[in-house]
Amino acid sequence: MPKTKFENFIFTVIMAFIMVYAMICYNIALNIGGLQDRVFLLAFGELRIMWPVAIVLEMFVMERPVMFLTNRVVTPDMPIIWILLIRCSLTVCLMCPAMSLVATILFKDFSTAGFISVWLQTAAMNFPMALAWQIFFGGPLGRLCFRLLFRRNEGKND
Repeated sequence: MPKTKFENFIFTVIMAFIMVYAMICYNIALNIGGLQDRVFLLAFGELRIMWPVAIVLEMFVMERPVMFLTNRVVTPDMPIIWILLIRCSLTVCLMCPAMSLVATILFKDFSTAGFISVWLQTAAMNFPMALAWQIFFGGPLGRLCFRLLFRRNEGKND
């Protein structure tokens, strides 16, 4: 895992790309009634906006609250797997509503239902997907990419 500020930045860039791209694909598929091949290309249009937003939100807004909450919940005698699960779920708990807020502002039509209703529905629809993707696919893929990039063998538990 990251040991320097530069490594933390690179890790954030990798994880933000993996999470944002997947969530954009998911939301486009929801909007058009199902997953189609064209979704993967359409997602790159929104990715140009949402990827930098996610990086800035994670690094400058969410990182400290996630670390604070993790340190309040995790004790030093807990196994590494619990630390990773709690950190992943806390990150999703904070980032999902924030990114859903940005997506609602930029991409949703909230003129009829109202802004708060559309934002809450977007966050509620995104949360289960974001959590599952982070724990089972995005998190492991991001850590693998990071380890390959920095050529470290940090054990099998991260």
